[in-house]
Formats: sequence, C-alpha cells, structure tokens
Amino acid sequence: MALLRLKWISTDLLASVCLMKRAVCPGSFDPVTFGHLDIIERASAQFDDVVVAVLVNRTKSSMFTVAERMEMILKTTAHLSNVRVDSWSGLLVDYCKSNEIQSIVKGLRAVTDFDYELQMAQVNLQGSGVETMFMATAPTHSFLSSSLVKELAHYGGDVSSMVPELINTALKSRVQEGGK
Repeated sequence: MALLRLKWISTDLLASVCLMKRAVCPGSFDPVTFGHLDIIERASAQFDDVVVAVLVNRTKSSMFTVAERMEMILKTTAHLSNVRVDSWSGLLVDYCKSNEIQSIVKGLRAVTDFDYELQMAQVNLQGSGVETMFMATAPTHSFLSSSLVKELAHYGGDVSSMVPELINTALKSRVQEGGK
C-alpha cells in the first residue's frame, strides 16, 4: 500500500532497486593485498553493490584487529562508490541471508584454492541457495597471500609491490611493535 502513495518513484527506478545485484567478497584480509583489491575492483564492475566482509577466522592468528582491517579496506577502496565494508562472525551464508546478498565472489590463485572453494560453494548453494562466483586472480598477483606478505614483512622483506603504501606502512609499524 505504501508504494501506491509514492507516485514520484518511477517504475524504472523501482525495478532497478528490486533487481539490484549484490555480492559479498569475504575474507580475513590480514592484511589486504593487491590481489584482494584486484578481485574487489573487478567484482565492483560486475555487481551493483559489493560488500567486503571481514570475517573472523578462528583458525588464523591475526596481525591486525578487525577494526584496523576494515579501516584499511575502506581507505584502499574509497574510489569504488559501490563498495562498502562490514564485518561478520559466523556462517557466511547467514550474513548473505540477513543482508539480502545473492552472490559470493571468491578469487582463485591456483588449483589448490579451487579444491577448497568448490566444496564451500557447493555447501553454501545447497544450504542456502547463495551462488558463488569464482574470479581467476590476475597473473601478477597469483602468488600473493596475506600470510606470505606478513612473513616477508616480519623478516624485513620488501612487500611494497604486494600491498598499497598505507598497508606497507602499517605492516612495518606492527612489526616494529613486535606484532605477529
């Protein structure tokens, strides 16, 4: 009934809102790398609304807090108007359901990523109907992982070609503080 009273909303506008394609790019992003940012940027070109969900991973030890990671992602994706950042602890499909997100976007670096991600995609589809879209990582980033970046930074290695300057600075500072 409320829609009938809103005569100023055009049919085209209403249809575009109702058919909005929404996706989530989930990960721990500890820290965000150029590989992550490549996938996020490419997803933003394919979907109307992209949420970068910083997930709490019980199996990983984090160098940066969830709030720090979210802030880093916000700053490094500020040029993408349809990207927002959120956090979540729990099942990703529950996040998708509660936020009306239809698709999960995952970057694949190698066959080993595919083996794991295919299982997760099948479970997510069967359990909730949420689709998973796989994007091949750009070859220039195919070797990148947050774990590798942290390890190199820990031993004083140069990671400036793997992460934005903001992240590189944060990594150096955390390592000097004695962070993981």
